Amino acid sequence: MTHPAAATPRPAATLRAATPGDFAFIRGLTTRADYAPFIGDADESQLAEWSESRSARVLIWEGATARGFAIFREIGDPSGRVELFRLALDRAGGGIGAAFLADLLDHGFGRLGARRIWLDASGENPRAMALYEAMGFRREGIQRAHWFRPLLGRAVDLHLFGLMRDEWRGGGS
Repeated sequence: MTHPAAATPRPAATLRAATPGDFAFIRGLTTRADYAPFIGDADESQLAEWSESRSARVLIWEGATARGFAIFREIGDPSGRVELFRLALDRAGGGIGAAFLADLLDHGFGRLGARRIWLDASGENPRAMALYEAMGFRREGIQRAHWFRPLLGRAVDLHLFGLMRDEWRGGGS
């Protein structure tokens, strides 16, 4: 049975590989003050390394202009797991996050051939955690006081989530 979130109405946007010209957009999102408690930053050399890696993908989700980015890692792992390491949008609300995540899951399970996609979320980000669970992810654990966030001046809990391909069935691409 298809997960109900797989039928999420989606704006006209597509995923494509990031280029070095996109790195300023990515860094602009990861360094925003409102995202700093929830997301890590990587410099251009790290983004380039991930972009060139066989086991990672840096993607841009865009319509008329760039709207978001995501980084997949652990591609090709013999277990079939793929990590959705980092994702962010230039704006939230109106179902955009669900559409973005649905496209990412279709890509991960379809094009990347993942059997399982996992991700983590800061305990300080209940909005993201609610979205992940609404999209079918299961909360698989909590690493307490695990991730130090400089802006907050303390370590936050890190919540681990996983989704199996047969739980998603988003259609793949």
